[in-house]
Amino acid sequence: MYGLHLLGAAVVLADEAGIESLSMRRLSQELGVVPMALYKHVASKEELLDGMVDVIVGEIGPAVHDPGWKGAVRARVLSARQALLRHPWARHLLESRTSRTPAVLRYMDDIIAMFLAGGFTVDLTHHVMHALGSRMWGFTQELFDEPATHKSEAEVPPEVQAASFQEMSQRYPNILQVAMAARHDDESVVGQGCDDQVEFEFALDLLLDGFEQLHGRDRSSKRAKEDRG
Repeated sequence: MYGLHLLGAAVVLADEAGIESLSMRRLSQELGVVPMALYKHVASKEELLDGMVDVIVGEIGPAVHDPGWKGAVRARVLSARQALLRHPWARHLLESRTSRTPAVLRYMDDIIAMFLAGGFTVDLTHHVMHALGSRMWGFTQELFDEPATHKSEAEVPPEVQAASFQEMSQRYPNILQVAMAARHDDESVVGQGCDDQVEFEFALDLLLDGFEQLHGRDRSSKRAKEDRG
């Protein structure tokens, strides 16, 4: 049994049963070995989880040969998004890691390289990476996220829904108006009523356009501080 086989089996188990079901004992049962056999390849469950992150990052497509930095970054981010959509649990695993693995660092380095190759200064690239945040991995914390324990509309009696909407319209009319204007997409991870892919690409394009404008103005931290007085 090789390390990559172990990590691949762990990813499959998480896909099928959920990351919360993953344990060294459960994984050893799936592989038909005793639990101690796993520790020849990983020192702990935390190391196993780090390795699983590297497997997911390894699924992200290579940098595309796009003549412009914007197209290259956009394609890489959307490739990362597709990798995470194949493994819905991976988003939370990425967020939970306290250390960055070599695969994670290589991916970040590649993204930074695209901006630098596009003529961005190191200073502006620093701000760009802050602005991208988790979006470079293909996900973001959305405004209209719903708690996992929230009942779907189908499970809520119509009269309760009507009363809830009536109360919302009186107390928070603007929020309700914007939320109800969204396209319906029951499979969205953003929240019922939002088209997840459309919202993600809209925000990504908005950021990339903004980066392009700042790059054209040769924006720097020093100049921004001077303008602020």
